[in-house]
Amino acid sequence: MPTGRVAATPEAMALLDRLYVRHGPLMLHLSGGCCDGSAPLCLPRGEFRMGGRDLCIGHVGGTPFCMADDTFDWWRNSQVILDVIQARGGGFSLEAPDGVRFTAKARLFADEELPGLPDPVPAETV
Repeated sequence: MPTGRVAATPEAMALLDRLYVRHGPLMLHLSGGCCDGSAPLCLPRGEFRMGGRDLCIGHVGGTPFCMADDTFDWWRNSQVILDVIQARGGGFSLEAPDGVRFTAKARLFADEELPGLPDPVPAETV
């Protein structure tokens, strides 16, 4: 099975499942900006306006994980690993009221993994 550009810990998957029950279909977006922009936002799918430069790099379960093309340039050689920490964020992410935050960790791909990686697709197509 090929390596994906995004993966998730069991804790992140369990939180996504709980949020899905409460809010319906979700999407994740990593803006790469300052402050809370460096943490993935979890939002109801369709309520975040994707820009023409946003890419979908993969899915966590059935949830698309997106970022801008210039953010992807920084993550191109790393697998994004979605995790959860005990913290309160100041943003609009759906998990914030629960006293937890999604976080993005990285694992560098091995040289032999790079050729088999899927290309990201324009986010407006997901």
